[in-house]
Amino acid sequence: MTHHRNIALITCLDATLRRLGGVPTYVLTDNPKTVSIDHVAGVAVRHPQIVEVSRHYGMGVHTCVPFDPESKGGTEATVKIAKADLVPTDANLRSEYVSFAELEAACEAFTSKVNARVHRESARIPDEALAEERARLHVLPVAPHTMALGQTRSVNTDQTVRFGSVRYSTPPGLVGAEVWVRAAGAELVIIADLDALPLVPDWVGGRRGLVEVARHQLSTPGTPQIDLAHYPDHPQEPDGAPRLPRPRARSHAERAFLALGDGAHAWLIEASAAGTVRIRAKMAAALELAALVGTDQVDAGLGIAAAAGRFAEGDLAAIVDHHATGAAAADLVIADEAHSAQLGTTTWANFSTITSKETTR
Repeated sequence: MTHHRNIALITCLDATLRRLGGVPTYVLTDNPKTVSIDHVAGVAVRHPQIVEVSRHYGMGVHTCVPFDPESKGGTEATVKIAKADLVPTDANLRSEYVSFAELEAACEAFTSKVNARVHRESARIPDEALAEERARLHVLPVAPHTMALGQTRSVNTDQTVRFGSVRYSTPPGLVGAEVWVRAAGAELVIIADLDALPLVPDWVGGRRGLVEVARHQLSTPGTPQIDLAHYPDHPQEPDGAPRLPRPRARSHAERAFLALGDGAHAWLIEASAAGTVRIRAKMAAALELAALVGTDQVDAGLGIAAAAGRFAEGDLAAIVDHHATGAAAADLVIADEAHSAQLGTTTWANFSTITSKETTR
């Protein structure tokens, strides 16, 4: 648990420094276990991870003296502000936050409000004071400390990483790579070092270094978060339903047929699913018909044939001819296996009775 708290602390620290636009000489904090692991003779023993982070940013980490108002009061002031202005209470009449994102928005709005007005003690506007003091801050490292990025994970062969016993998808090209994951409110952020990839995927573009590559809503075990955009050639939908195939021409004849339009695409998909025989010959016949009556008419006919399940010899020509007379597509009969066009056997119902009478005579 302490490790997770360290990551959260360092992530917040990096975000604060980037908002300031520089690094101060030192930061003052309380004495949580994430900063001080022990006290010997009244001297705080620093957490090794905090020491490593402070060296990365080039600043010192100081802790307040217990029960000392001069040092401890400053660290507790932010807590008082949060309780008075951001935490829902009867005094400020704030309602409960429905999500972490709503809390973040409230913090952002409060920050913009107080930093744009004159401070009571300093008689200065904080935003203007920061612009002047930024020149005295140390240069902020371009890349954050890796602990601020979160926990490391290896991308599995199915392009996912596991966090909290839940699988989260990543873009293609990261299989086998080490990435960082961290919870940010109600979301999971995945970051990768693009410079460390042996082959740079097309979606990277001109980006370099540490880049956020995916963001998902946090989920629970048994409910993986899969973004279909990460699997452009994957044949399955998230619920397991088959995705309709996308026709891709591999010959001149196929290319010419598919060029007829969307109706041709739909006809090929439906005709293939229906097990239509001599499908290539029927595609060639459609092209011949298009040369005679026009591409638009034939493509519309193919679309109607696909919707009606009409894939027999001569069906397309009949539909195009019928459509040319001005008949609406809704008037066409959809093939139904539950009914037959054959004559009924009602006339044979009394055959046995008639035969019996003739025999008696």
